[in-house]
Amino acid sequence: MTDHQNDDDGFVSKSQRKRDMDALQDLGSELVELSKDTLKKMALPEDLLSALLEHKRLTAHGAIRRQLQYIGKLMRNVDPEPIQQYLQILKGESSEHIAWQKLLERWRDKLMADDANQPLFLQSFPETDPKQLHSLVRQSRKEKQDNKPPKAFRQLYQLIKEQIPEPGKPRIWQKDEKEDDE
Repeated sequence: MTDHQNDDDGFVSKSQRKRDMDALQDLGSELVELSKDTLKKMALPEDLLSALLEHKRLTAHGAIRRQLQYIGKLMRNVDPEPIQQYLQILKGESSEHIAWQKLLERWRDKLMADDANQPLFLQSFPETDPKQLHSLVRQSRKEKQDNKPPKAFRQLYQLIKEQIPEPGKPRIWQKDEKEDDE
């Protein structure tokens, strides 16, 4: 390949490769800012996770800089797109995630407003336990009426959340959340 070939031929300039590597290193820098628990919930490769956790342990400036470079090198073997999507959600920048949350809230509000919406929800999401749904709606209304803490109201939201999957949820944070409970 000659230096004069263009991108259509698959040629990537040295400058572009450097920009790509810098972008991956910057992404790695964003990851080191996350908590250990958040990192562990992500489905990151074991060597990358170890390097990120090791970074948290370091205190010397030179060691931290070298570790960031190493993390950048490991990032070359990882698909950055799911990580970027996850970071956007954590920052509250994902419009798709926000739209999904608003959908969940609308369903909760509909269920709270009128019992006639329960059969509609059950028809749309047939795997929902009708008794549990009815019970949570009834308890939520009673809590609101008695000005009590919204425990059942939150449980209703969680039930709806379990039934309506988040669209386009990247594989990176779909690690079995039950593992965290054990």
